[in-house]
Amino acid sequence: MNATVKPFSLKTITTDFKEITKAGLAVSVVFSSIAGYLLGFDENNPFSWTTLIILTVGGYCMVGASNAYNQVIEKDLDAKMDRTKNRPVASGRMSPNHALFVASLLTIIGLVLLYTINPKSAMFGAISIFLYTSIYTPLKTYTPLSVFVGAFPGAIPFMLGWVAATGEFGIEAGTLFLIQFFWQFPHFWAIGWFLYEDYEKAGFFMLPTGKKDNSTALQTVLYSFWLLVASLLPAFGYTGKLFLSPIAAGLVFLLGVWMIFYAIKLYQIRTAKAARTLMLVSVSYISLLQIVYIVDKFLRQ
Repeated sequence: MNATVKPFSLKTITTDFKEITKAGLAVSVVFSSIAGYLLGFDENNPFSWTTLIILTVGGYCMVGASNAYNQVIEKDLDAKMDRTKNRPVASGRMSPNHALFVASLLTIIGLVLLYTINPKSAMFGAISIFLYTSIYTPLKTYTPLSVFVGAFPGAIPFMLGWVAATGEFGIEAGTLFLIQFFWQFPHFWAIGWFLYEDYEKAGFFMLPTGKKDNSTALQTVLYSFWLLVASLLPAFGYTGKLFLSPIAAGLVFLLGVWMIFYAIKLYQIRTAKAARTLMLVSVSYISLLQIVYIVDKFLRQ
């Protein structure tokens, strides 16, 4: 592929870095880690701005590295899809070797930073990169189970924040992991639905049945329901230090109903517009849920 050589400038470097690391996605993922940290600190594990900043930078490096590795591995497939054909590696603006260097550098920096917080944080960061690049990414062209595998690294950030605050992985961190794990399914199936034709060009299998059918839509509803159940677990006193007050639980319940409503709409009309709406709702849902959890904790202190 002959790429047009652009003038070397800070602007082009910045733009390509943002695109190779998928800055928008990375920031939203880092927000989940920050939310987990704010939920995790207490009198035994006091708040630290230094730790929070290291978690933010280290978390961005880990997510950015995963995305950069992904774009190297999928460069030929990205070139076939409208939404990805202008990515730095797929378009030829950045060579695979340069992208691989960026990914490797981000991995090293991210792991070192997370290790300075505690070894468990670095371990989970490493697991996330490995699962995303070595298992999820290759499976996307073979089986819809790739979404199930991808849900594991996708669910780590929320939990990672708690581990960074406490140094421990227990019922609390496990619950945060479970919430974001179930959230992955309606979110990515909604994306897989309205981008079905584009994904098809690259041979990606993103929907559970491989088709935009009743079964896929029904599974989206069911996982939205399980997401609601998981999100309410802290209200029942079985999740250690992670707890929701009745008022917060009511808000979380309403958010879950909101999500289920649009999942049902997708099941009823099965259109790309309905899927896109569900995707947007899911993005708002996870952020609002995390905000409710955080505000509830601070109001109870």
